[in-house]
Amino acid sequence: MSDKKNGLHKGLTSYGDSGFSLFLRKAFIKGAGYTDDALDRRIVGIVDTGSAYNPCHGNSAQLIEAVKRGVMLAGGLPMEFPVISIHESFASPTSMFLRNLMSMDVEEMIRAQPMDAVVLIGGCDKTVPALLMGAASAGLPAITLVTGAMLTGSHDGVRVGACTDCRRYWGRFRAQEIDEGEIARVNNQLVASVGTCSVMGTASTMACVVEGLGMMLPGGASPPAVTADRIRIAERSGATAVAMADSQLTPQRIMSADAFENALRVLLAIGGSTNGIIHLTAIAGRLGIKLDLDRLDALGRDTPVLLDLKPSGLHYMEDFHKAGGMPALLRELRPLLHLDVLTVTGRTLGEELDGAVVGFAQDVIRTRANPIYPQGGIAVLRGNLAPNGALIKQSAADPKLFEREGRAVVFESLDDLAARIDAPDLDVTPDDFLVLQNGGPKGGYAMPEAGYLPIPTKLSRAGVKDMVRISDARMSGTAFGAIVLHVSPESAVGGPLALVKNGDRIRLSVSGRKLELLVDEAELARRRSALRPREADLKLRAERGYAKLYMRSVLQAEDGCDFDFLRKAS
Repeated sequence: MSDKKNGLHKGLTSYGDSGFSLFLRKAFIKGAGYTDDALDRRIVGIVDTGSAYNPCHGNSAQLIEAVKRGVMLAGGLPMEFPVISIHESFASPTSMFLRNLMSMDVEEMIRAQPMDAVVLIGGCDKTVPALLMGAASAGLPAITLVTGAMLTGSHDGVRVGACTDCRRYWGRFRAQEIDEGEIARVNNQLVASVGTCSVMGTASTMACVVEGLGMMLPGGASPPAVTADRIRIAERSGATAVAMADSQLTPQRIMSADAFENALRVLLAIGGSTNGIIHLTAIAGRLGIKLDLDRLDALGRDTPVLLDLKPSGLHYMEDFHKAGGMPALLRELRPLLHLDVLTVTGRTLGEELDGAVVGFAQDVIRTRANPIYPQGGIAVLRGNLAPNGALIKQSAADPKLFEREGRAVVFESLDDLAARIDAPDLDVTPDDFLVLQNGGPKGGYAMPEAGYLPIPTKLSRAGVKDMVRISDARMSGTAFGAIVLHVSPESAVGGPLALVKNGDRIRLSVSGRKLELLVDEAELARRRSALRPREADLKLRAERGYAKLYMRSVLQAEDGCDFDFLRKAS
């Protein structure tokens, strides 16, 4: 038997006789009709994240066929295999709870099965980071292919798309501005096709930052799911994977510290999701790279928002694609980028931009001289309420709420929020700050997208559209408003957010990057001594299985909410 270490010869099953291991493997795979010629090729694994529960990946079968065609045209042998599929709206308690499990599945299946490179197909929010986390740890040449954004729909002549418009119409319904008949009709139009959200939500954010990171073909982020452009990108991704196997172009060679800084620039310039910070931090952590929130904030001060997409702007992903997609955006960012980093093509980012199509007149991607927002979409806040940091998506909020002091109206959990937010006797005014505790990684709900606290019904019906909201939870990239998120340390482990009581005064200053609880230190010390961290109770409920592993090992937001044992030492 050959002593080759690639293709079918890789990772042989342990029988104590490597020759027999290969002999047995070939015997079984030939049962599927393969010839020796086919089995002697480079093998490209194709990760299949399709599921009946995942409409964002509803085109995955078509993408897999196109990838296989590209692999074979390049002389390789494609082998698709399934992993966990996560959809944002079909995962309980949250999709974030399952992200690390999916990353472990991806890593172990890449390691366990013979392949020389892998194509990572994903789309919905947590799947792309999970795929990259797993691939980064496995260390095999890998390329990302996203499923692409859905098309937009139309409601009473108004263009609509998931899921910024989902939130806008639901807010109008809560405020009794529209009735049950209209909310049912718009529900039929918000998701007009398979694919990911059509605005700059977390899925679109991750697609864009992964292209900026160099782990996707140029122009691969923006083609909608149901277009020929998306299929052509899939075919080219398959062919590129074969070339990456030949050159051993691994994630470690592409995802350098400079590449992550480029990705952060992209995230800031697109008005991307705050979730993108957590996911990039987790991916970088798998490679021993530390992403610093203060560095992010410094980058944001000279990286304007250039992309006019909801929720920070007006347009949708299909408009971004027609305007030139990521190559056009990167061309505008070029003076701010590290151009010598490698991409999956084997060429540098600078070389790719040199060969990009010349720009044309359009109004979706702005110039740096004419941004839609002068600074990056996300600002980092610190103070005695968030000593390890908190985030606010400043490009998708009303600046009139950025510099103010307010009275805290506190909700101790999601259950408490659901029980009281619409109570007619809730003591709340538009100038108050809504505070949600126990929404962090260990708060019992696995850091849900609950930071977008609903405006209390009594206020929404009076016309209030926005108010300051503070939590240790996350929010969807499709959401908008003066919302402070990822407060760390979280309240469940005894962070300062756990000490806030109804009636306390809080000061927010986005320009000063401050979040302060205006309670004297002696009183805070007294409250701290009486505090029993919620985590102590929750651990009793996580008695077995993945939930127990999660509660034991999950890290805080500033460390990407990864598991402590999966990160590589810096």
